[in-house]
Amino acid sequence: MKSQELQLLYIFDAIMTERSVTRAADRLAMTQPAVSNAISRMRGLWNDPLFIRKGRNIVPTSYALSLWDQIGGPLFALTNAVHATQFDPGTSQRTFRVAATDVIVELIWRELIELLEREAPGIDLYAVPYTPEGAHGALREAHVDLAVGVLNHHDHSLRSTWLFETGYALAMRADHPLAGRQITMDEFLEARHLLVSMSGDAHGFVDNHLDQKGKTRRIAATVNHFSVVPEILRETNLIAAIPEMISQDCGFVNGLWMGDLPFEVDSTSLYLIWHARHDRDPGVIWIRDHIETLLQERWHDVMENSPCGR
Repeated sequence: MKSQELQLLYIFDAIMTERSVTRAADRLAMTQPAVSNAISRMRGLWNDPLFIRKGRNIVPTSYALSLWDQIGGPLFALTNAVHATQFDPGTSQRTFRVAATDVIVELIWRELIELLEREAPGIDLYAVPYTPEGAHGALREAHVDLAVGVLNHHDHSLRSTWLFETGYALAMRADHPLAGRQITMDEFLEARHLLVSMSGDAHGFVDNHLDQKGKTRRIAATVNHFSVVPEILRETNLIAAIPEMISQDCGFVNGLWMGDLPFEVDSTSLYLIWHARHDRDPGVIWIRDHIETLLQERWHDVMENSPCGR
């Protein structure tokens, strides 16, 4: 392969990763006209339009998607082989993108930023909104480097490390008519529920369990982050089934009554997830190890040492 063709593949990979000529140019330290000229050469060499304009975005053709699927792994492996020994956290200028919920950010982001300031002042850390399917897709398409969340299905392209598991607790305002005692299944089903849904779907892990029993509850409202839940519960008659780890947070439970669900629900496991292309990337391995350590330490602190334990 000629060096010019290899360079085009690198540019093509950047465009596919960023889905934007502007962002690809920034990523490659090139001008936008230079990237546009490279696209014209690609189209001539590979006899395909490659990218179709859709509003302000570009959409890859079927050929482009197929080509990227074939070259993505080998191209990354080649780049990694050249740079594998060149990662030094003290001098690195990399940016790491991590898909995570607000709970995970609240748990470790401050400590992680402090660590970067001490050991890797040139590294930037971006938290990206998390949904299970969205995060998995973002990992496959290299939009994020890591994700912290559930792993709903096995995928040969994704790798994971188990972090911890969490059960569920029932939350409502302290003077709620149902507070202070064990509620029944009928009372639970008849109540108006608040659900934290990252995707916007009004169906969560508790609903999966109810489905198996042929029962449904009324989801009266959804939100897409956990931090607003206490305020809503304190000011309304809504109740919520929340991850047990949050019930150990004094600030979260202030003014709320925490109880047990009227049925058993399987615990949910959380994983640190990355794409197979990053298996040998020393930078991703470095930040991954720190995130894993911090999350497990904070989980232990929250669950074992919280003065707000139920």
